[in-house]
Amino acid sequence: MAKKIIVIGSGFGGLAASLRLKAKGYSVTLIEKHPDLGGRARVFKRGNFTYDGGPTVITAPYLLKELFDLFNKKISDYVEIVPLSLWYRFVFSDGQTFDYSGDEKSMEEEVKKFSDKDFRGYNNLVKFTEKIFNKGFTDLADKPFNNLTFMLKQVPSLLHLKSYKSVFQLVSNYISNEKLRRVFSMHPLLVGGNPFTTTSIYTLILFLEKKWGIHYSMGGTGNVVKALEKLIKEENIKIIKDAEVTEIISTKNKVTGVKTNNSKIIDCDYVVCNSDPPNVYQNLIKSKDNYSFLFKQKMKRMDYSMGLFVYYFGSKKQYKNVAHHTIYFGNSYEKHLDKIFEKKTLSEDISYYLHRPSATDPNMAPNGQDAFYVLVPVPNNLSNINWSSEGEKFKNLVLDKMSKSVLPGIKENVISDFYLTPDYFENDLATLHGSGFSIQPKFSQSAYFRFHNQSEVFDNLYFVGAGTHPGAGMPGVLSSAKILDRLF
Repeated sequence: MAKKIIVIGSGFGGLAASLRLKAKGYSVTLIEKHPDLGGRARVFKRGNFTYDGGPTVITAPYLLKELFDLFNKKISDYVEIVPLSLWYRFVFSDGQTFDYSGDEKSMEEEVKKFSDKDFRGYNNLVKFTEKIFNKGFTDLADKPFNNLTFMLKQVPSLLHLKSYKSVFQLVSNYISNEKLRRVFSMHPLLVGGNPFTTTSIYTLILFLEKKWGIHYSMGGTGNVVKALEKLIKEENIKIIKDAEVTEIISTKNKVTGVKTNNSKIIDCDYVVCNSDPPNVYQNLIKSKDNYSFLFKQKMKRMDYSMGLFVYYFGSKKQYKNVAHHTIYFGNSYEKHLDKIFEKKTLSEDISYYLHRPSATDPNMAPNGQDAFYVLVPVPNNLSNINWSSEGEKFKNLVLDKMSKSVLPGIKENVISDFYLTPDYFENDLATLHGSGFSIQPKFSQSAYFRFHNQSEVFDNLYFVGAGTHPGAGMPGVLSSAKILDRLF
């Protein structure tokens, strides 16, 4: 009789974990609180517009392909994933732009637009990030960091790779132009970190993009979720939707099952959580008797990622010159990030990421129109911001900023819209304090110091997703599921 595994949550980590464990011969049940799968990658439909809820940038697509390979199936039969030629367009508050791509000739021109002398530094930075990538991603992203000895063995190479520096410090060693420093140090924001405090290990994202490029799933990221759901059903993995796990039942150092919001108890041999670890340890496990003093201290000292304000809107006008991915920088950089991460106050000098899928896929909006979402980093809910009173004001600020920069006249052209605040992340996605990406990717919260893939408290409780090793972002959460191959 196959041993029973319950997977809680159907973000990319939970979907990948379900498939990997099924391929190993386990009996897998996937439980999702919403009526649809996807977690952060859920899809929202409003009138004639379809919006991807969360991740829109696909890097390292081989990690998705592997899930289909496990069952001798071809990903191309399920979903079409295409490479983008322009990865991001960076727009500065003075109107200057930087087009970021995998084309080295174009990159040389773009860098030299800002600083001739920084092109050599840029090349040297890329070479150094390749070394970090080879260690941090190739060697370690799919290895569990469950014991201190393994972590200590990595310390010499991590020191050699200057992991004690922040991403911004490392980039500044190679680049002198202030705007280029922003361009090449912004990547931690994609996984919930402040470039001024995130360990420079995360500059590996810069090389990861170079290695495989940036891709888009035709029909939106939601089509990747649909493809994985189809595969899951074909492989007879049980899916229970509209069922929220309210408790993980445990005795001593083992979990024995889960209780859902209709008071149903489901027994199992193992639980895999694709749910925010700090929320699980604080709210889903009722008895804390098993928590050691050191584990309680770990819980207390954690720093959480920023929150996210995400505004989804359809425009009756098409903005044909707007790129698929645009990143707009406000006037200040370090001060603005300090307000978000440390002071936890809202600022009018916002930066934002704008997603325009119809730049690549015209079917993502009605004919002659555009579907957008704009993601704005904001403080998490430790800020005590009252979003029910601040949300509408902040939406209008975002509209105002976009109309003066990337989307002129947008205020008059919006015909469908809604927004999500950190309250949605806290209440609907069950992340502690409404953080957008669980805990921050600081050195003191990475690898062994992050929440372990195999629980520090219970022998048969496991974690995948943003809050565990190796971290947030699609390659991170898909790699966290790959770690289960080594643990089971």
